[in-house]
Amino acid sequence: MYSLKDIVPAAENNINTQVIVLNIGKTASEGQNKTCLALVVDEIAAVHFQLWGDECDAFEPGDIICLTNGIFSCNRRSWVLRAGKRGKVEKVGEFTMAYVETPNMSEIEWVHDTSKSKFVQKAVISPHSCIFPPLP
Repeated sequence: MYSLKDIVPAAENNINTQVIVLNIGKTASEGQNKTCLALVVDEIAAVHFQLWGDECDAFEPGDIICLTNGIFSCNRRSWVLRAGKRGKVEKVGEFTMAYVETPNMSEIEWVHDTSKSKFVQKAVISPHSCIFPPLP
């Protein structure tokens, strides 16, 4: 299982993690599919999680979800964690998980390091989500 602080952008569906949903944004349409963005967190970090289709209605704040074979990639100039075509996300519990809201891995500027053939952190854009305000 990955901790959110350990995820990096990649073109592989290899992220397995368990997180709690803090907030779900408005549902939008992308062609024939609906999509929405959620703020998910674990004990170490936070990230924006993109939900597609029926996933938008399947989860609500407080749900603990398990992602299997997920991917962290850029979608519309934003870094998001998602199940993708090869991954799976399912609810495994509710309300019983310690968490933090910072750092938000989606709010980090990533650059490609050609010497290592992978993405590395360049700078923090914002310590918390610019889309979802911090909870009081």
